[in-house]
Amino acid sequence: MRDILEALAAGELSVEAAQAELQGYARNAGGRFDAARQTRAGVPEAILGDGKTPAEVASLAATALETTGRAIATRLTQAQTTAVRLRLADEHPDATLRWDERSAVLVATAPDFERPRLEATVGVVTAGTSDAVPAGEAAAIAGEMGARVYRVDDVGVASIARLLDKLDALRAVDVLIVAAGREGALPTVTAGLVDVPLIGLPVSTGYGHGGDGEAALSGMLQSCTALSVVNVDAGFTAGAQAGLIARRIDAAGGKRA
Repeated sequence: MRDILEALAAGELSVEAAQAELQGYARNAGGRFDAARQTRAGVPEAILGDGKTPAEVASLAATALETTGRAIATRLTQAQTTAVRLRLADEHPDATLRWDERSAVLVATAPDFERPRLEATVGVVTAGTSDAVPAGEAAAIAGEMGARVYRVDDVGVASIARLLDKLDALRAVDVLIVAAGREGALPTVTAGLVDVPLIGLPVSTGYGHGGDGEAALSGMLQSCTALSVVNVDAGFTAGAQAGLIARRIDAAGGKRA
């Protein structure tokens, strides 16, 4: 503790960074940023844009960059993205920003930030183009946790030949995230054809009875194949779960048992 206080007094640590070191989180106008989540739980803290003002998101992003060297923000609006860019340009002009407009995920890193590198591959599969938003969020989180990410898109069961063409590649990855809307059949079918841990990601696409992801979630939960399921559109959760599996595989020497 004394070292932290001396660094703060010498101007080598900001107030936010010192608080994060001492308490594990840093408080600002946007709330409390969990700076210790990566160390404690293996999953990086992310800033969810839903329900926050642009100023709150920008404040939390600046604190994240200050305390951990990286800011991850998900489900951002254009106004929130602009606010983050302006705030970081002012306070952290050397930061590198990556923005994926389709998945609405922004990642900013300090010049000296070193992303983990795992000897494990997460496959992210979509049934159709409409599933790309939560799937992209899952891919971003798994990638930020250090896994290699392999994407296979638009292989839904309406034309199952598209999936069969990719089976060899899917069998070669270490863990799969399979996103599907409507009746959610793709994860069930895929799980019956590969010997890979599979996480079903139901997506709120479709319409009519069972729309908004309800039928997809129910179908995956009732699957007769071996798979796990996250909530509707829960791309972050799917990516984090796959990343944790990838960490264990890497720790075991980069090979599935």
